[in-house]
Amino acid sequence: MQYTIRNIPPELDRALKARAKKTGRSVNQLALEALARSVEQPVKRRNLRGMTGAWSKREAAQFDEFLAEHRRIDEELWK
Repeated sequence: MQYTIRNIPPELDRALKARAKKTGRSVNQLALEALARSVEQPVKRRNLRGMTGAWSKREAAQFDEFLAEHRRIDEELWK
C-alpha cells in the first residue's frame, strides 16, 4: 500500500531529514514508525540496520569503557 502526503511544511521536512540522518534511517521508515505509534500499532522492524548510530558518541564511549573494565582479568582471582 502507498500513500501520498502533500503540503509538508518546510520546517517539518528539514526536521524529518535531520532525524533520519542522525538515526541512520530513511524518512520513509520514520514516517511509518510515527504512523504506527499514532494508532497504537507495534512498530515492525525488518532488520537491525536502524540500530547503528542509535547511541551518541558519549554513550558509545561510556559503553566501551564499561566493556574494557569488565574484560580485564583479575590475576588474584586465578591464583
